[in-house]
Amino acid sequence: MSRNHEVASLFEEFADLLDAKGVEYKPRSYRRAAENIREHHRDIEVLAADGQNAVEEISGVGDAISSKVVEYFETGEISELVELRAELPVNMAELTAVEGVGPKSVGKLYDALGITTLDELEEAAKAGRIQEISGFGAKTEENILENIPFARESQNRELLGEARPLAESILAYFEDVSEAEKWEVAGSLRRWKATIGDIDILAASDDPEAVIEAFTDWADVDDVIEAGTQKAAVRSGGLRIDLRVVEVGDFGAALQYFTGSKAHNVHLRNIAIDQNLKMNEYGVFDISDVADPDAGQRVGERVAGETEESMYDALSVPWMPPELREDRGEIETALDGTLPTLIEEVDIRGDLHLHTEWSDGNNTIEEMVDGAAAFGHDYLCISDHATGPGMVGGVGLEDDELLSQLSAVRAVAEDAAIEVFAGVEANIDDEGGISIGDEVADALDLVVASPHSNLDGDATERLVTAVSNPHVAILGHPTGRLLNQRLGLEFDIEEVAKAAAEHDTALEINANPHRLDLSGSMVQQALKHGATISINTDAHRPENYELIRYGVHTARRGWAEADDVLNTWSADDVRDFLG
Repeated sequence: MSRNHEVASLFEEFADLLDAKGVEYKPRSYRRAAENIREHHRDIEVLAADGQNAVEEISGVGDAISSKVVEYFETGEISELVELRAELPVNMAELTAVEGVGPKSVGKLYDALGITTLDELEEAAKAGRIQEISGFGAKTEENILENIPFARESQNRELLGEARPLAESILAYFEDVSEAEKWEVAGSLRRWKATIGDIDILAASDDPEAVIEAFTDWADVDDVIEAGTQKAAVRSGGLRIDLRVVEVGDFGAALQYFTGSKAHNVHLRNIAIDQNLKMNEYGVFDISDVADPDAGQRVGERVAGETEESMYDALSVPWMPPELREDRGEIETALDGTLPTLIEEVDIRGDLHLHTEWSDGNNTIEEMVDGAAAFGHDYLCISDHATGPGMVGGVGLEDDELLSQLSAVRAVAEDAAIEVFAGVEANIDDEGGISIGDEVADALDLVVASPHSNLDGDATERLVTAVSNPHVAILGHPTGRLLNQRLGLEFDIEEVAKAAAEHDTALEINANPHRLDLSGSMVQQALKHGATISINTDAHRPENYELIRYGVHTARRGWAEADDVLNTWSADDVRDFLG
């Protein structure tokens, strides 16, 4: 199992402790390194074994951080982090789980009251000691006390596919809230991350209390966590939903700020500083004639803030879609004028990976074809499971059964309103071989090859072998991950992408919200090496075709344009690609 998450968490803790001690600049570097380590396609333990230079292949990881990574795997600790923990012996993750308590607050609480744990924080709040600390006050103390119970609960992240529909229900509800003038989803959900912590909603109104009241009166609210004059939090369907109401003129600034990511925003704020500007959730302010720029959030002359686009324009940085805002080169690319024209949901013309009742699907071939036509597709590919490694319970089809299904697919295709390809989802064995014979592979239009077994360890050679197979057209859900359940395979995406490009094999983004595999960051790397992407739903019933949007937005997170994606092409062009 990859230890990338473990190491990333260490550097996030490092950054928080430095923040708590008031250290400038370093925390940002450590947080960026942590994010890149977590999302890196190779196991950092393997890189560390090869030395600092190997670790430094990760974006944002330089000499200082790479040496700490190597030290960790050689000794089991990072000495500088151990020293920081001794200087500030707090449970940072526990304390910062309380809304309104950030690393700097933790530092103040420790310095003033010696608070190190959530229990101690709760005790101090109940005793009224927190409000006596400069910068906190009675209201802050009350909010901390109210938020402690929720902070004790599980912090598991929620799937995008579960959170997005709920958020869209709220947005639709606001259509009937007359006091709300503008509203939008914010945070990682607006960036379409595969998992999210909670749902953030931003609204603009001249009557914020009326909007708060309408929000807490929403019929789907299970529990009101808090409700103030400008902020409220509720729980619905097990998910926490936070609403913030701002002035109408501040909506653009707040939307940009609360969309994030944090690294993206920090990068923009540094650009602003270089131009004698101050950028925050209230706007962009010209502070060239201000004696003390830190005197308040609104000091100086405001030059932007009503719209999100104005926030970027004020810095002479082109606006960019939320999916790109991860500080993975999007700002530099925008400044160069070479941002990609990202794929849209309407660009998708077909689905090349789906299942019927012949294997583990719920519907007939005809029903899946009719469903695709009704959805608006021009074509689809029936790709039921072949037998092989990872298939249990008689799900997979033997070669003779696949040939029988081929005849059935051809019969349906004769009367279908759309193009119907006949395919299979074969299984990739430990050596990269596929679980069907050459006769079947030659007879079918398309072979999706996917890993379903032994889903841990480095699989680079295994997947390179699979995509190099002349019968394989698409590498399905390449890591085999299941979000919040298993991490899946580790592999060098660059090597797999190069081989896939050389052999005209597409790499799949499996749009099922439990997978979203490949991830956006891996798509970005794959495209750099000329690989073609295919976005498929892995549908098991016609209703699943709607999941394609999660794959499209994952592709957008990977900087994909329409032409990069196989199933934006015409049926004839797809057939040409298949050879």
